[in-house]
Amino acid sequence: MATTKINHPDLLDLDSSTGATVFPKGTTAERPVSPEAGYIRFNTTDNVMETYDGTEWLTLDTLVETYSVDYLVVAGGGGGGNELGGGGGAGGLLTSYNSSESSLPLNIGSEYTITVGAGGAGGVGLGSGPGANGSNGFPSYFISISATGGGGGGDGGTGPENGLPGGSGGGGGIANSEPRTGGSGTNGQGNNGGDSLSTTWPNMGAGGGGGCFSLGSTGNSSGGGNGGAGKEVNIIGGTNNLYAAGGGGGAGNVRGVGGSGIGGNGGQAYNASNQPILTENGSNASPNKGSGGGGSSGNSPTNGGNGSSGVVILRMPTANYSGTTTGSPTVTTDGSDTILTYTSSGTYTA
Repeated sequence: MATTKINHPDLLDLDSSTGATVFPKGTTAERPVSPEAGYIRFNTTDNVMETYDGTEWLTLDTLVETYSVDYLVVAGGGGGGNELGGGGGAGGLLTSYNSSESSLPLNIGSEYTITVGAGGAGGVGLGSGPGANGSNGFPSYFISISATGGGGGGDGGTGPENGLPGGSGGGGGIANSEPRTGGSGTNGQGNNGGDSLSTTWPNMGAGGGGGCFSLGSTGNSSGGGNGGAGKEVNIIGGTNNLYAAGGGGGAGNVRGVGGSGIGGNGGQAYNASNQPILTENGSNASPNKGSGGGGSSGNSPTNGGNGSSGVVILRMPTANYSGTTTGSPTVTTDGSDTILTYTSSGTYTA
């Protein structure tokens, strides 16, 4: 019986760690006419390995191990407007924790980028001439999740007095006793900012910024509109973990209050005894909550409060946690889960 000796170093080298096995290859049209179960070949039409199971040709896929994480992604809040300015809108909020949204699968060994958006700056009062809206907050990202920055509060000087759109919209400012509208929020991420109404000085107020949970309130003769409420998301464990509230509107009489105690308060020009407060800036929002800054009082020059930066939080089974991160997230545990809280941008390797 004749014997054929294999003498090709690249064909089948079972002892080598750098060699390879050469399989038959060809186009889909060049498949064997009468294949048997177990045949393996490289399909040059589709650039895949394939095998015949006795009935049909099947692609040989690489199995990638995964595990799922829950997320909370909050963008930066908008800054408050100046000189009877509207409150800043909250940054957009997206979460899979105790919500209808699905958790995200991570491929083991892959690195994922986390981007935390900064808060928008409050509008700066110039004392004369046009003022400035509050600036919009910046977006936050994690894989396919993108939260929109909060809208800046409307200026109360002679500039663009309407609130800006964003994750939640900024409140409308009020200038020359003219009402202005609040900015629109992003569907699924936040709510609209409040309008301002035409009133007589000093009994007038700008609109509150929208919050993730509710609309910003309308400013009127009773004072500035309150900021919309933030949303409770207890992804880090415990209770009363609030994020993404709107800033209060500035006023001539009674300041608007920031939503949920984490949005910035508006400024006011007169106190409860009707004594003038010459300049009162809007207050800044609580840090790392994605909330809007407060609008400033009607006296000039006054500045709107700054919106706060956002946050990205990941929650996963401790058994899957790799321990490989950048950006110095805070690492905590809750039951059998590990939680990473990013207040600045970084990475996580699954």
